[in-house]
Amino acid sequence: MPLALLALAIGAFGIGTTEFVIMGLLPEVAGDFGVSIPTAGFLVTGYALGVMFGAPLMTVLGTKISRKRMLMLLMGLFIIGNLLSAVAPVFAVMLIGRVVASLAHGAFFGIGSVVAADLVAPDKKAGAIAMMFTGLTVANVVGVPLGTLVGQSAGWRVTFAVVAALGVVGLVGIAKLVPELPRAEGVRLRHELAAFKNAQVLLAMAMTVLGFGGVFAAITYIAPMMTHVAGFADGSVTWLLVLFGLGMVGGNLIGGKYADRALMPLLYVSLGALALVLALFTLTAHHKVLAAVTIALIGALGFATVPPLQKRVLDQAHGAPTLASAVNIGAFNLGNALSAWLGGLVIAAGLGYTAPNWVGAALAAAALLLAFVSAALERRAGSRSADAPGTDTPGTDTPGATPTEHRTAVSH
Repeated sequence: MPLALLALAIGAFGIGTTEFVIMGLLPEVAGDFGVSIPTAGFLVTGYALGVMFGAPLMTVLGTKISRKRMLMLLMGLFIIGNLLSAVAPVFAVMLIGRVVASLAHGAFFGIGSVVAADLVAPDKKAGAIAMMFTGLTVANVVGVPLGTLVGQSAGWRVTFAVVAALGVVGLVGIAKLVPELPRAEGVRLRHELAAFKNAQVLLAMAMTVLGFGGVFAAITYIAPMMTHVAGFADGSVTWLLVLFGLGMVGGNLIGGKYADRALMPLLYVSLGALALVLALFTLTAHHKVLAAVTIALIGALGFATVPPLQKRVLDQAHGAPTLASAVNIGAFNLGNALSAWLGGLVIAAGLGYTAPNWVGAALAAAALLLAFVSAALERRAGSRSADAPGTDTPGTDTPGATPTEHRTAVSH
């Protein structure tokens, strides 16, 4: 794997840290600014919305410059946003800082995925994408707990200053290590937009929303579930989230390894197992050891879907994948927001703190159904191409493997 992937992973580590560390620092931030915890929660909501809308916006704005230069500009935006949060004199300024930082998130991962895939051979693309996303997963194991500890002991402003410094390291790394990759000739914004006419691209994004939404339906409410149902102490939640992060790291690496070999079979297994584990979590949540194991499994199975889904979008949007890749990052955050809302509804309906697990299981099962639909449509398209005059007879590739995806993408 090229050393340039390390620079992308460092940037991803900083972004992942700033996204999630605020959740552990909300009481301190709320106390300093004299606002309520729900009001401070807008720092989380505002960031998520910034990712959703910033991903396509920043990608479109960057169509005229090289991907390397755009990655550097995005890291600069990330640094400015975190510095603004660190020195914010009032709550509104900090909220603005969070939104500014979030605008870099979706486009960085979207463009970074394209760059990472272009740095390696075709049969290593998913592994390269996973290597970049390792920075995001490791952030949940190292960056978030350490950032929370620093924020609670030295002050939350110090945490955001340190995150900004990580952004500087990432920026320098990108400038020094990421090569100037040639842009595809003749690709314009209209070509990027045309990718959304491809049903397979839309299906992959829908799988992203539902599959990762299944994860966050449970994890969003992990604190009350573990303290009120499993009987853990409040202080144990941080280490349970570390377990979740460790699962994410392992799942991401496994997903990257096997997505290059059998993409769709990997999605069948990971989404099906995720739906099953989430359903079982309604039972294992009552037992401390089983609950801890289940949390790690949810992290592993959930993030095992990330490299294959991101690669699926890149393959199906062949030739103009940048905007589709960035929008798919926004789809992860849309899934997070949707599942958190649905999970809150079932709790508010009096169904208990374990009820969001059923919501998550249903969402993951729906994603699995879409995976089967996507593969069926792909096989049908391949059959039509084989029957058409002047086309070669397809080989025996497993549906979802890279060659098959490439043929389907070209046919669209």
